Amino acid sequence: MIVPKGKLIIIGGAVDMNTNLGSQENIIKPDYLKFFEQGILKRIITESAKQTASIVEVITTASQIPDLVRVEYVDAFNSLNVTHIGVLDIRSREDAKNEEYIERIRKADVVMFTGGDQLRLSSIFGGTEFLQVLKARYHNDNFVIAGTSAGAAAASTNMIYRGQSNKALIKGEVQITAGLGFIDSVIIDTHFVQRGRIGRLLYAVASNPGMLGIGLGEDAGLLITEGTMMEAIGSGLTILVNGRKMAETNIYDVEMGSPVSIKNMRVSVMSIFDKYDLTQNQLIIKKAVKVEEGVFIKAPGS
Repeated sequence: MIVPKGKLIIIGGAVDMNTNLGSQENIIKPDYLKFFEQGILKRIITESAKQTASIVEVITTASQIPDLVRVEYVDAFNSLNVTHIGVLDIRSREDAKNEEYIERIRKADVVMFTGGDQLRLSSIFGGTEFLQVLKARYHNDNFVIAGTSAGAAAASTNMIYRGQSNKALIKGEVQITAGLGFIDSVIIDTHFVQRGRIGRLLYAVASNPGMLGIGLGEDAGLLITEGTMMEAIGSGLTILVNGRKMAETNIYDVEMGSPVSIKNMRVSVMSIFDKYDLTQNQLIIKKAVKVEEGVFIKAPGS
């Protein structure tokens, strides 16, 4: 296994206003980017080699409201004293071929994918030089790739791109396709706790028990180092669905449109400072102390 030198940060959301995935789930549009307040954005900058001197490129491709998202991200990074901020509003595969954009990715220290529709990310960037350069930077350089909502869901090799929560355990309802491929052997869902998406992840993992299902709540994120060690960041919860010891499922027998049964799926919950080792499939629970609303520190000795 090739160990990437870069870091991957995936975030559960509260930023993808007007995402198509939730169009039938009665979404309330948030009026601010909540996860910024919980220190996740600051952690992105802290993990960058150049920290506040970093060159940050924000990719708004997934969003249908890129102008609004642009302003929110520039203001948020500015509040952390980061001033070298670019925004790439790539709307087509032709845009993704732009040599200027590719060169900017080569010079960046941090790339941030915003929320929206993850299918836009996979269909616009899949197979492009732009994505090849991103992957090369991630594997070979001290480089940070971050994504929230759709940007997180698309980070893995396989991604969920469709499926209503209340019908998720009906065969054929959850749709899976290829993602951007920054991390293997996992599948990621976002806005997980708030939108009741446990069924989507159960279905996805039952269909491929070799993948670890990661359900990111809002204000929750994972910092992934060396491609295998995941640390929970932010104030929210992350749900892990592990199918390696699943006893049985009828997903391969039932007709399309029929309900699916699953026996003995393992579920774990991560909160801030917890770690999960993907090579050992082991959760390491750390103690945290709340010092004020939304702010936690690691407990001494944990």
